[in-house]
Amino acid sequence: MRRLGTWPARAGQGFVRACAVAAVSLPVPAVWAAAVALGIWWGPANPWTWTAPFVIVCVGTLALSRPVCRMTRSLVARWTATVIPAGYRQGGPVTRLSTGYWWNGFSYERSRRDAVLDQKMRLWWSDPANWRDLRFAGIVPFTAGVVASLPPAGVAAAVLGFARPETAAHLAGALGLVVAVASAPYAWRPVVPVAVRFLRPSAAMALADRVDELTAQRADATVAQAAEIRRIERDLHDGAQARLVALGLSVATAEKLMDSDPDQARALMRDAQAGAAASLAELRELIRGISPPVLNERGLVDAVRALALDMPLDVAVSAGTPLRLDPPIESAVYFGIAELLTNAVKHARATRAYVSLTRDDHGVIAEVEDDGRGGAGIRTGGGLAGLRRRLAAFDGTLEITSPPGGPTRARMMVPCESL
Repeated sequence: MRRLGTWPARAGQGFVRACAVAAVSLPVPAVWAAAVALGIWWGPANPWTWTAPFVIVCVGTLALSRPVCRMTRSLVARWTATVIPAGYRQGGPVTRLSTGYWWNGFSYERSRRDAVLDQKMRLWWSDPANWRDLRFAGIVPFTAGVVASLPPAGVAAAVLGFARPETAAHLAGALGLVVAVASAPYAWRPVVPVAVRFLRPSAAMALADRVDELTAQRADATVAQAAEIRRIERDLHDGAQARLVALGLSVATAEKLMDSDPDQARALMRDAQAGAAASLAELRELIRGISPPVLNERGLVDAVRALALDMPLDVAVSAGTPLRLDPPIESAVYFGIAELLTNAVKHARATRAYVSLTRDDHGVIAEVEDDGRGGAGIRTGGGLAGLRRRLAAFDGTLEITSPPGGPTRARMMVPCESL
């Protein structure tokens, strides 16, 4: 009884979805039919009359193929949560040179608008996804489009049949209504396998996207490594090195004053001892910033717990089992958690935070939640964007949910195997 009660709802929902699939998949055949009708109207005997219909077919198919594919992806993602990557080529940044011209990666233009238009046109013509879209636009009407047309066609037949007084027409109308109701819950479903099969990026396109992604990751890693080296060099030059130089001068001066002014020499030695202790503390802090000893000795979970004790807010750390990961991955996750907790203190003005470390079949998952004011987002050039790039070097992901007023939830996932 319960399934019978839900049948009208399923039929109504299926009918709407079938109409949507038919509306998306049939514009290209409609253009073809209109072009053929135009050629017949002008006179099919003269071959020159088919020039304009041919142009209409080519231009119409090219213009409609990409919108049809985008709408199909949107419908499939909305109805089944199946995300089909588009795989379209993306243009690089358009920059203005010192000469006043704009460079778009292909040519120089006098204005930014011309550079952007030229870049879009070149990318469109050279994108192999165009052939995939054209193929799909020609396949989907005769596969998913035909099946999706059954419910609306059955309803149309029912309306026309019941509108006529003949008994045969009524029977035809009743048959059309039965076909429409019976096929409505299922008529839209063939669009999913057809879209997944013919709209996904080809192996060459996926490989090209992966090469571009790895190239960007390599550039980001190079920039980050250079910045880290400069930071270490600056910290050593301004901190420990200056203290060690002062320590050497104090020891040399104390050695000269040892016979003539022993009290002053002892004071200088005390200062030198204090300077040595301060230098040692700075070196330890620097080493901790590069690779915390507790991370190498006790693992990720204990290192995060030690980090939580040093934070000026109440941090609770939860971990299912001890995790021993590859050192680069441990370091990336540890410093990612450290940056998220620092943002919670500095920007969100949080008072409490919760850190969760788990592992599933895909990798290690780190979640950080705080009770701050929210509003955090991944902005170009920001710290979270840099964190996402660092995780991307390991095929990791970063997801941020931070509505205004909080709370802020950050989820990092890095695929890996435990040691």
